Amino acid sequence: MKLVTVLGARPQFIKAAALSALISENQSVTEIIIHTGQHYDKNMSDIFFEQMGIPQPNYNLGVSGGGHGQMTGRQLEAIETVLLAEKPNFVVVYGDTNSTLAAALAAAKLHIPVVHIEAGLRSFNKKMPEEINRILTDHVSDFLFTPSKAATKLLAREGIDHSGVICCGDIMYDVALLFGDKAVASSTILDDIGLAGKRFKLATIHRQENTDDPERMAEIFSSLRTLSKDMPLVLPLHPRTRNVLEASGDFSALT
Repeated sequence: MKLVTVLGARPQFIKAAALSALISENQSVTEIIIHTGQHYDKNMSDIFFEQMGIPQPNYNLGVSGGGHGQMTGRQLEAIETVLLAEKPNFVVVYGDTNSTLAAALAAAKLHIPVVHIEAGLRSFNKKMPEEINRILTDHVSDFLFTPSKAATKLLAREGIDHSGVICCGDIMYDVALLFGDKAVASSTILDDIGLAGKRFKLATIHRQENTDDPERMAEIFSSLRTLSKDMPLVLPLHPRTRNVLEASGDFSALT
């Protein structure tokens, strides 16, 4: 059996680490990995393959940048070319990125069964491109692995209630189990920032709906300052968030 797994963004690399590890143990299954290039720099891509032992991609399409339609269209075309050459039994996609939708559409139009990991999640905000991606991907998928019963119920509300819907639990929990001990043993980040053995809060901000709205960013950082009064708050900076803060010339919001 041959699987083609399509990855493009940081969260997908992390999720694939758990499943690809299991696939590699099964000699009857061959996994071909396509990296669309949506996330392409070392800190957003290469480091995850290196540190989490993910097999290196068989194909790197180098498709990044541009508008959502442009990116998705270029990825769809490139993925279709690979699928025609590889002729896989299934195409596996994760989450809700442009890479996810492009791969699902390419496979569905070639009548290759689509396996969607993290199916059924909804924000109910169609202004988010991810919401469009996840809805459309679910509706063309043949096997939908949901992280919760709630996600399964949401699919049923949309008419997706066939035997291919499987509630398997959250793959990110599997990742935590698989790499938790390794992280504790090898990471020095808590020592580096003086928080080893201490309680702290963790936040991340990277959605464009937040970073591209100055008023919303101001409100978020005001709330973070309040939250940090009784306990240290750690904020790993996504490149998009860092760029916005650097452009504004104001890092005072972080202190």
